[in-house]
Amino acid sequence: MYKFILFLLVLFTTTSSFAQAYGNDENSHEVKLNIGQFLVSTTVEFDYEYYINEDTSIGGTLYFDGKATDYNGNFGIGPNLRAYFGYGPKSGLFAEIFGLYYTGEDDDDSENLGNRNYDYSTVALGLGGGYKWATRSQKFTIELNGGLGRNINPEDFQNDFMFKAGLALGFRF
Repeated sequence: MYKFILFLLVLFTTTSSFAQAYGNDENSHEVKLNIGQFLVSTTVEFDYEYYINEDTSIGGTLYFDGKATDYNGNFGIGPNLRAYFGYGPKSGLFAEIFGLYYTGEDDDDSENLGNRNYDYSTVALGLGGGYKWATRSQKFTIELNGGLGRNINPEDFQNDFMFKAGLALGFRF
């Protein structure tokens, strides 16, 4: 029982001791739709971002594509960690570290390859960056981003590197 009370006390103390430079705990969650990817390749990509403080956030990406032979496959999911360097809260220039698990299919139809599986799934780790603009109310955002990752376990027919890019519209709540 004492360990449980000690755990609750430590948890309460650590979560309530984070200092906020701007003093605004509102709008800590953000959902985004990558309209740039949709317009270029009909990929539907959703992002979620949770702001730990005004300059740091964690989030995740989920995307679907009807064409399995596109450059990043037909399904992907992964986390990211961002650091913001702008003058305003939760906006400006940012750098990120991301991970991505994605699946797809090779589009090489060569006859001399023999009997092989054209499907793949792989994990990539990478670095990215971009810029985010927010409205005065901190409710709506526009983001321009890009990144380059390295596939950890690529197949023989698959590229060693992957890239991501986007123009996203977001809503904070």
